[in-house]
Amino acid sequence: MLPSDLAKFIEEYHHAADTFRKGNSQPLKNLYSQRDDITIANPFGPAARGWKRAAETIDRAASNYREGEATGFERTSDYATTDLAYIVELEQLRSKIGGSDKFAPISLRVTTIFRREDSGWRIIHRHADPITAPRAAASIVAQ
Repeated sequence: MLPSDLAKFIEEYHHAADTFRKGNSQPLKNLYSQRDDITIANPFGPAARGWKRAAETIDRAASNYREGEATGFERTSDYATTDLAYIVELEQLRSKIGGSDKFAPISLRVTTIFRREDSGWRIIHRHADPITAPRAAASIVAQ
């Protein structure tokens, strides 16, 4: 069972993810640590390290979404110590992606790591990718 303050923070994180799907990155960025050891990896590009590069990566990713919404979060696993925690979730959403005017359903496998800092819990790592079902071994071979 996660500590109540972390559970509340994760709820805020989920609300920020919903806003993110509308193209607004600020609520999500507000939940991140601004230290140089944070990392983010998303389906739109390589991993970024440090607050400045992470913030740019978050903004760039949000610009791909329009009029979207988070439709569900299915928790696979979670764990917390006094100062460090993680969750693994299947994140469901629908959004207009890129230049499309049509809504598309999207599923992401997401791992998020949190750290307790002076101001409370903060996100220090997020990795999201579209691998949500088994794939053939050949699918990992670079093309």
